[in-house]
Amino acid sequence: MRLVLVTGLSGSGKSVAIRELEDNGFFCIDNLPSPFLLEVCRSLQAEGHRRVAVAIDSRSPSSLPLVRQVLNELSVIGIETQTIFLEARDHELVQRFSETRRRHPLAPGGDQHIDQGLREAIAKERAMLESVRQGAATLDSTGVHPRQLRRWIRDIAATAEQSITLSLESFAFKHGVPEHADLVFDARCLPNPHYEDPLRLLDGRDQAVADFLEASEQGPALVSSIEAWLRRWLPEYAQDQRSYLTVAIGCTGGQHRSVWTVEQLGHRLADLGAIIRHRGLEND
Repeated sequence: MRLVLVTGLSGSGKSVAIRELEDNGFFCIDNLPSPFLLEVCRSLQAEGHRRVAVAIDSRSPSSLPLVRQVLNELSVIGIETQTIFLEARDHELVQRFSETRRRHPLAPGGDQHIDQGLREAIAKERAMLESVRQGAATLDSTGVHPRQLRRWIRDIAATAEQSITLSLESFAFKHGVPEHADLVFDARCLPNPHYEDPLRLLDGRDQAVADFLEASEQGPALVSSIEAWLRRWLPEYAQDQRSYLTVAIGCTGGQHRSVWTVEQLGHRLADLGAIIRHRGLEND
C-alpha cells in the first residue's frame, strides 16, 4: 500500500490537495486525528487498499512529534509513505482567513479575525508542525492559483518510488525567494528578453525566447553548470536520507530567464524524474 500524508498550515490548501488526490484514484481521509494514523493505515492495508491519502492538521498537538515515528513503523510493515507539507506566508494566510471569515483552529475566543490574534495562531501552528515538516515535500501556496496547486500535487503524487524527488521551480526575485527552497540559483546574469519588444509578452516556454537565450553564450553555460552540479551532488543528498530536494531558479520577474532555465533542466534531468514548477505563471 502507498500512503500520501497531506499536512501543513491551516488555510494553505490541504483541502485542495486531498480533493485532487481523490480525483486521481486515492482513497482519501480528511482531518484524521494524528493519534489514529497507525491504526487506520493498518486496517486499510488489511482491506486491500493500494493508494491512500490522509490529511492531518494541528488539532491533535500532543501526538504531532510522533508522526515521523509512525511513518517509520508503517514503512516496516510494507507501506510506502510520502509526505506533502503545505504552507503559505503569514500575510497570505491572514488574507485568506479574513476573506472567508473562517475561524483558525488555534485562534483564541472572541473576534477570530483580529489581525494580531490570527498572526499569533499562525505562528503557534507553524512551530507545532515543524517536526512534521522535516523530510516532507514542501509546497508554498502563496500567490498560487488552486488550479496550479492541483497540478503540483498531481505531479508529486505521480512520481515513482525513488531515492529522492527533485523539484525544479522558477520564481521572481521581486516577490522574494521561496522559503521552502533547498538550493537557489540566480539566472539574472543571463541576457534579458524583457528588453526585446517581440519577446516581452512571451515567457521562457515560448520558442522565440528559447532561441534568444540559447543563442547567448551565458544561457547554455548556466544550464550545463547547474545540470553538472545536480548530477554530481544529488546522490549525496539521497545518501543523507533526503527524500525531496527543491531547486529554485530565479530572475527578476519570473517570466523569461528562470522559466527557460527550469524548462531546459527539466528536459536534461528527465531521467532523474525531475518535476517542473513555475511559480510566476498561472497556467504552468
